[in-house]
Amino acid sequence: MKKHRSLRSVALAVAAFAGSVGMAAAAELPKSAEVKDTGKLVIANTLEYAPFEFIDEKGEQVGINIELAQETAKMLGAELEVTRIPFPSMIPGLAAGRFKIAWETFAATEDRLKQVDFVMFIKSGIVASTTPDKAPSFQGENNLCGKRLGVIGGAVSDFIADRLNEECKTKGLPELTKSVFPEGKDIIQAVLSDRIDARLDDATASGYFEVTSKGQLVVVPGLYDVAPLGIAVPKGDKDTAEMLRAALEEMIKNGTYGTIMSKYGMTSAMIEEAYVVDSADKIRK
Repeated sequence: MKKHRSLRSVALAVAAFAGSVGMAAAAELPKSAEVKDTGKLVIANTLEYAPFEFIDEKGEQVGINIELAQETAKMLGAELEVTRIPFPSMIPGLAAGRFKIAWETFAATEDRLKQVDFVMFIKSGIVASTTPDKAPSFQGENNLCGKRLGVIGGAVSDFIADRLNEECKTKGLPELTKSVFPEGKDIIQAVLSDRIDARLDDATASGYFEVTSKGQLVVVPGLYDVAPLGIAVPKGDKDTAEMLRAALEEMIKNGTYGTIMSKYGMTSAMIEEAYVVDSADKIRK
Protein backbone atom coordinates (compact mmCIF):
# COMPACT_ATOMS: atom_id res chain seq x y z
CA MET A 1 0.00 0.00 0.00
CA LYS A 2 2.83 2.38 0.81
CA LYS A 3 4.31 1.72 -2.62
CA HIS A 4 0.98 2.51 -4.30
CA ARG A 5 0.58 5.68 -2.25
CA SER A 6 4.13 6.67 -3.16
CA LEU A 7 3.55 6.16 -6.87
CA ARG A 8 0.28 8.08 -6.66
CA SER A 9 2.04 10.93 -4.88
CA VAL A 10 4.69 11.06 -7.56
CA ALA A 11 2.03 11.06 -10.28
CA LEU A 12 0.16 13.88 -8.60
CA ALA A 13 3.36 15.85 -8.18
CA VAL A 14 4.23 15.43 -11.85
CA ALA A 15 0.71 16.46 -12.88
CA ALA A 16 0.84 19.48 -10.61
CA PHE A 17 4.22 20.46 -12.01
CA ALA A 18 3.00 20.07 -15.59
CA GLY A 19 -0.06 22.14 -14.75
CA SER A 20 2.04 24.85 -13.15
CA VAL A 21 4.29 24.94 -16.22
CA GLY A 22 1.22 25.31 -18.45
CA MET A 23 -0.14 28.08 -16.26
CA ALA A 24 3.22 29.79 -16.24
CA ALA A 25 3.39 29.64 -20.02
CA ALA A 26 -0.08 31.18 -20.26
CA ALA A 27 0.85 33.84 -17.73
CA GLU A 28 3.88 34.78 -19.82
CA LEU A 29 1.68 35.82 -22.74
CA PRO A 30 1.09 39.58 -22.68
CA LYS A 31 -2.50 40.70 -22.14
CA SER A 32 -4.16 43.90 -23.28
CA ALA A 33 -5.81 46.11 -20.66
CA GLU A 34 -9.23 45.07 -21.96
CA VAL A 35 -8.52 41.36 -21.47
CA LYS A 36 -7.08 41.99 -18.00
CA ASP A 37 -10.07 44.08 -16.92
CA THR A 38 -12.90 42.03 -18.41
CA GLY A 39 -11.50 38.50 -18.61
CA LYS A 40 -12.86 38.39 -22.16
CA LEU A 41 -11.28 38.26 -25.60
CA VAL A 42 -13.80 40.17 -27.72
CA ILE A 43 -13.48 39.91 -31.50
CA ALA A 44 -15.46 41.20 -34.47
CA ASN A 45 -15.96 38.57 -37.15
CA THR A 46 -17.95 38.33 -40.38
CA LEU A 47 -21.22 36.42 -40.67
CA GLU A 48 -19.99 33.52 -42.80
CA TYR A 49 -16.85 33.08 -44.88
CA ALA A 50 -15.75 29.44 -45.07
CA PRO A 51 -13.23 28.09 -44.28
CA PHE A 52 -12.46 31.01 -41.96
CA GLU A 53 -15.77 31.26 -40.11
CA PHE A 54 -19.05 29.43 -40.59
CA ILE A 55 -21.73 27.47 -38.75
CA ASP A 56 -21.35 23.70 -39.02
CA GLU A 57 -24.10 21.06 -39.22
CA LYS A 58 -24.28 21.01 -35.40
CA GLY A 59 -24.98 24.74 -35.30
CA GLU A 60 -21.57 25.51 -33.81
CA GLN A 61 -19.16 28.30 -34.78
CA VAL A 62 -16.15 26.79 -36.52
CA GLY A 63 -13.48 27.75 -39.04
CA ILE A 64 -9.86 28.85 -39.03
CA ASN A 65 -10.41 32.31 -37.54
CA ILE A 66 -12.83 31.09 -34.89
CA GLU A 67 -10.66 28.15 -33.82
CA LEU A 68 -7.47 30.22 -33.66
CA ALA A 69 -9.36 32.80 -31.59
CA GLN A 70 -10.68 30.06 -29.30
CA GLU A 71 -7.15 28.77 -28.71
CA THR A 72 -5.91 32.32 -28.09
CA ALA A 73 -8.62 32.85 -25.47
CA LYS A 74 -7.66 29.59 -23.76
CA MET A 75 -4.00 30.60 -23.57
CA LEU A 76 -4.97 33.96 -22.15
CA GLY A 77 -7.33 32.40 -19.63
CA ALA A 78 -10.13 34.49 -21.11
CA GLU A 79 -13.64 33.91 -22.43
CA LEU A 80 -14.05 34.35 -26.19
CA GLU A 81 -16.88 36.67 -27.25
CA VAL A 82 -17.64 36.93 -30.99
CA THR A 83 -19.54 39.88 -32.47
CA ARG A 84 -20.78 39.27 -36.03
CA ILE A 85 -20.65 42.27 -38.36
CA PRO A 86 -20.30 42.75 -42.15
CA PHE A 87 -16.74 42.90 -43.46
CA PRO A 88 -16.98 46.50 -44.80
CA SER A 89 -17.94 47.74 -41.31
CA MET A 90 -14.90 46.30 -39.56
CA ILE A 91 -12.18 48.89 -40.15
CA PRO A 92 -14.58 51.84 -39.61
CA GLY A 93 -15.68 50.10 -36.39
CA LEU A 94 -12.08 49.79 -35.19
CA ALA A 95 -11.32 53.39 -36.11
CA ALA A 96 -14.41 54.53 -34.19
CA GLY A 97 -13.38 52.55 -31.10
CA ARG A 98 -16.40 50.21 -31.12
CA PHE A 99 -14.15 47.15 -30.64
CA LYS A 100 -10.45 46.30 -30.40
CA ILE A 101 -9.99 43.25 -32.65
CA ALA A 102 -11.34 42.49 -36.12
CA TRP A 103 -10.29 38.86 -36.53
CA GLU A 104 -10.41 38.51 -40.29
CA THR A 105 -8.03 38.03 -43.21
CA PHE A 106 -7.15 41.61 -44.13
CA ALA A 107 -4.46 42.61 -46.59
CA ALA A 108 -2.35 45.47 -45.23
CA THR A 109 -2.83 48.30 -47.74
CA GLU A 110 -1.45 51.81 -47.33
CA ASP A 111 -4.96 53.26 -47.01
CA ARG A 112 -5.91 50.77 -44.32
CA LEU A 113 -2.66 51.39 -42.45
CA LYS A 114 -3.71 55.00 -41.96
CA GLN A 115 -6.54 53.74 -39.72
CA VAL A 116 -5.44 50.38 -38.27
CA ASP A 117 -2.49 48.06 -37.67
CA PHE A 118 -2.31 44.35 -38.49
CA VAL A 119 -1.09 41.07 -37.03
CA MET A 120 -0.23 38.83 -39.97
CA PHE A 121 -0.92 35.09 -39.65
CA ILE A 122 -1.71 33.68 -43.10
CA LYS A 123 -1.03 34.30 -46.81
CA SER A 124 -3.10 34.03 -49.95
CA GLY A 125 -3.92 35.50 -53.34
CA ILE A 126 -7.07 36.41 -55.27
CA VAL A 127 -8.73 34.14 -57.86
CA ALA A 128 -11.92 34.03 -59.90
CA SER A 129 -14.32 31.10 -59.73
CA THR A 130 -17.34 30.33 -61.87
CA THR A 131 -19.77 27.55 -62.73
CA PRO A 132 -18.29 24.58 -64.63
CA ASP A 133 -20.26 25.38 -67.78
CA LYS A 134 -18.77 28.90 -67.93
CA ALA A 135 -15.20 27.90 -67.04
CA PRO A 136 -14.09 27.37 -70.70
CA SER A 137 -14.81 31.05 -71.41
CA PHE A 138 -12.26 32.07 -68.76
CA GLN A 139 -9.21 30.65 -70.53
CA GLY A 140 -6.26 32.64 -71.84
CA GLU A 141 -4.76 36.02 -71.01
CA ASN A 142 -7.01 38.84 -69.74
CA ASN A 143 -9.73 36.26 -69.12
CA LEU A 144 -11.71 38.55 -66.81
CA CYS A 145 -12.20 41.38 -69.31
CA GLY A 146 -15.85 41.68 -70.30
CA LYS A 147 -17.02 39.51 -67.39
CA ARG A 148 -19.48 40.33 -64.59
CA LEU A 149 -17.59 39.91 -61.32
CA GLY A 150 -18.82 39.87 -57.73
CA VAL A 151 -16.64 41.13 -54.86
CA ILE A 152 -17.01 41.79 -51.12
CA GLY A 153 -17.15 45.52 -50.51
CA GLY A 154 -13.87 46.85 -49.12
CA ALA A 155 -12.01 43.55 -49.53
CA VAL A 156 -8.81 43.19 -51.56
CA SER A 157 -10.81 41.74 -54.45
CA ASP A 158 -12.79 44.99 -54.62
CA PHE A 159 -9.64 46.98 -55.39
CA ILE A 160 -8.15 44.33 -57.67
CA ALA A 161 -11.30 44.35 -59.80
CA ASP A 162 -10.82 48.11 -60.34
CA ARG A 163 -7.18 47.59 -61.27
CA LEU A 164 -7.98 44.76 -63.68
CA ASN A 165 -10.67 46.87 -65.30
CA GLU A 166 -8.13 49.63 -65.97
CA GLU A 167 -5.86 47.06 -67.61
CA CYS A 168 -8.74 45.89 -69.80
CA LYS A 169 -9.43 49.47 -70.91
CA THR A 170 -5.74 50.17 -71.56
CA LYS A 171 -5.54 47.13 -73.83
CA GLY A 172 -8.72 48.07 -75.69
CA LEU A 173 -10.60 45.05 -74.33
CA PRO A 174 -14.19 44.97 -73.03
CA GLU A 175 -14.50 46.37 -69.52
CA LEU A 176 -15.43 44.09 -66.65
CA THR A 177 -18.51 44.84 -64.56
CA LYS A 178 -18.09 44.86 -60.78
CA SER A 179 -20.94 44.10 -58.39
CA VAL A 180 -20.35 44.65 -54.66
CA PHE A 181 -21.82 42.30 -52.03
CA PRO A 182 -21.67 42.30 -48.21
CA GLU A 183 -20.77 38.61 -47.80
CA GLY A 184 -19.12 35.79 -49.75
CA LYS A 185 -22.24 33.61 -49.65
CA ASP A 186 -24.18 36.36 -51.47
CA ILE A 187 -21.63 36.33 -54.29
CA ILE A 188 -21.86 32.56 -54.60
CA GLN A 189 -25.64 32.72 -54.95
CA ALA A 190 -25.34 35.47 -57.55
CA VAL A 191 -23.00 33.31 -59.66
CA LEU A 192 -25.18 30.22 -59.31
CA SER A 193 -28.26 32.21 -60.37
CA ASP A 194 -26.40 33.73 -63.37
CA ARG A 195 -26.71 37.31 -62.11
CA ILE A 196 -22.92 37.58 -62.42
CA ASP A 197 -20.32 35.46 -64.21
CA ALA A 198 -17.75 34.88 -61.48
CA ARG A 199 -16.74 35.35 -57.88
CA LEU A 200 -13.47 37.27 -57.37
CA ASP A 201 -12.25 36.36 -53.92
CA ASP A 202 -9.54 34.94 -51.71
CA ALA A 203 -7.88 31.83 -53.17
CA THR A 204 -8.17 29.88 -49.93
CA ALA A 205 -11.90 30.46 -49.48
CA SER A 206 -12.57 29.88 -53.18
CA GLY A 207 -10.59 26.63 -53.26
CA TYR A 208 -12.29 25.44 -50.09
CA PHE A 209 -15.76 26.08 -51.54
CA GLU A 210 -14.86 24.27 -54.77
CA VAL A 211 -13.99 21.15 -52.75
CA THR A 212 -16.81 21.25 -50.21
CA SER A 213 -19.49 22.12 -52.79
CA LYS A 214 -18.30 19.30 -55.07
CA GLY A 215 -17.52 21.71 -57.87
CA GLN A 216 -20.56 24.00 -57.94
CA LEU A 217 -17.99 26.72 -58.59
CA VAL A 218 -14.52 26.03 -59.99
CA VAL A 219 -11.42 28.20 -59.82
CA VAL A 220 -10.25 29.49 -63.22
CA PRO A 221 -6.67 30.35 -64.29
CA GLY A 222 -5.14 33.50 -62.80
CA LEU A 223 -3.73 34.37 -59.35
CA TYR A 224 -3.54 38.00 -58.31
CA ASP A 225 -1.70 39.78 -55.50
CA VAL A 226 -0.24 36.98 -53.38
CA ALA A 227 0.21 38.62 -49.98
CA PRO A 228 0.19 38.07 -46.22
CA LEU A 229 -3.14 38.56 -44.48
CA GLY A 230 -3.88 39.48 -40.90
CA ILE A 231 -6.06 40.57 -38.01
CA ALA A 232 -6.82 44.30 -37.71
CA VAL A 233 -6.42 46.26 -34.46
CA PRO A 234 -6.76 49.99 -33.71
CA LYS A 235 -3.96 52.19 -34.99
CA GLY A 236 -1.17 52.41 -32.43
CA ASP A 237 -2.67 49.77 -30.10
CA LYS A 238 0.63 48.00 -29.46
CA ASP A 239 -0.63 46.03 -26.45
CA THR A 240 -3.44 44.32 -28.37
CA ALA A 241 -1.20 43.72 -31.38
CA GLU A 242 1.58 42.17 -29.28
CA MET A 243 -0.88 40.02 -27.35
CA LEU A 244 -2.22 38.52 -30.59
CA ARG A 245 1.23 38.19 -32.15
CA ALA A 246 2.59 36.36 -29.12
CA ALA A 247 -0.40 34.00 -28.96
CA LEU A 248 -0.23 33.18 -32.68
CA GLU A 249 3.53 32.70 -32.51
CA GLU A 250 3.09 30.26 -29.62
CA MET A 251 0.51 28.33 -31.66
CA ILE A 252 2.91 28.18 -34.60
CA LYS A 253 5.65 26.80 -32.34
CA ASN A 254 3.52 24.27 -30.47
CA GLY A 255 1.80 22.92 -33.60
CA THR A 256 -1.74 24.12 -32.87
CA TYR A 257 -1.64 26.53 -35.83
CA GLY A 258 -0.54 23.77 -38.21
CA THR A 259 -3.22 21.40 -36.92
CA ILE A 260 -6.01 23.92 -37.48
CA MET A 261 -4.74 24.92 -40.92
CA SER A 262 -4.33 21.28 -41.99
CA LYS A 263 -7.87 20.49 -40.82
CA TYR A 264 -9.18 22.84 -43.53
CA GLY A 265 -6.65 21.89 -46.21
CA MET A 266 -4.84 25.23 -45.86
CA THR A 267 -1.21 24.23 -45.32
CA SER A 268 -0.16 26.15 -48.45
CA ALA A 269 -1.44 29.35 -46.79
CA MET A 270 0.66 28.92 -43.62
CA ILE A 271 3.37 31.41 -42.68
CA GLU A 272 6.44 30.67 -40.54
CA GLU A 273 6.15 33.59 -38.14
CA ALA A 274 3.38 35.88 -36.88
CA TYR A 275 4.31 39.56 -37.06
CA VAL A 276 2.91 43.07 -36.67
CA VAL A 277 2.54 45.51 -39.56
CA ASP A 278 2.03 49.14 -38.60
CA SER A 279 3.58 50.70 -41.72
CA ALA A 280 3.84 49.71 -45.38
CA ASP A 281 7.60 49.04 -45.19
CA LYS A 282 6.97 46.15 -42.76
CA ILE A 283 4.83 44.12 -45.17
CA ARG A 284 6.63 40.91 -46.09
CA LYS A 285 5.98 39.47 -49.53
